[in-house]
Amino acid sequence: MTVVTISRQFGSYGDEIAQKLCEILNYRYFDKYLVMQAAREAGLSEQEMVDYSEENYRMRNFLDRMLGRPQTLGQVKRWREDNQGMLAPDSMLLTEQIALELVQKAIRYAYRMGNVIIVGRGGQVILQDEPDVLHVRVEAPLETRILRVRDVWQPYETSIDLRRAAQDAIERKDAASADYLRRFYNVRWDDPALYHVIINTGKMEVDQAAHMLAALVREFAPQFEKQTT
Repeated sequence: MTVVTISRQFGSYGDEIAQKLCEILNYRYFDKYLVMQAAREAGLSEQEMVDYSEENYRMRNFLDRMLGRPQTLGQVKRWREDNQGMLAPDSMLLTEQIALELVQKAIRYAYRMGNVIIVGRGGQVILQDEPDVLHVRVEAPLETRILRVRDVWQPYETSIDLRRAAQDAIERKDAASADYLRRFYNVRWDDPALYHVIINTGKMEVDQAAHMLAALVREFAPQFEKQTT
């Protein structure tokens, strides 16, 4: 049983590497389904649950941080037992702390299942002390990522405005990811000590990176098995 966590800069092709690695190893991709499993165990309605990852995290402003104000993400449905022991519909305010704990629970659930690729969501910290997890960081030079994002948005558009928009999106998303890890786990997102491998996709193609990681997983798997027996 082996699990891979992947942390990635926006535009670094980290998601594409994760998908390719799933194909090569026949692993599951950690997705909202596993978060829904955790939500269901907590008595929340799956349809109303929020996958609280870096993608939907917004950095708090300075005043909120100073005052320690809790952030409310919305209202969700849940089922509670009434006085007769019957399940009755109810609602609750979903704070970011509740959502974060559910994502953590889902990641640990995925870890117990094994053979899964976990992208983002603090997986490299939550599973840091587990012996059978390979932690990967995917990066690329800023200019390379700007051109990739710009080309996805408009392959034949070369205007300065579009390039500026791509750079702004990269900086905004990377800052949110870094703040997510710093705020909730008190670690630096780009700390090399968190990872076994750091890949620069400015120098390596997606397929090359995925096959290299697959070879590492296969090599590490017997070692992991020995450590857990």
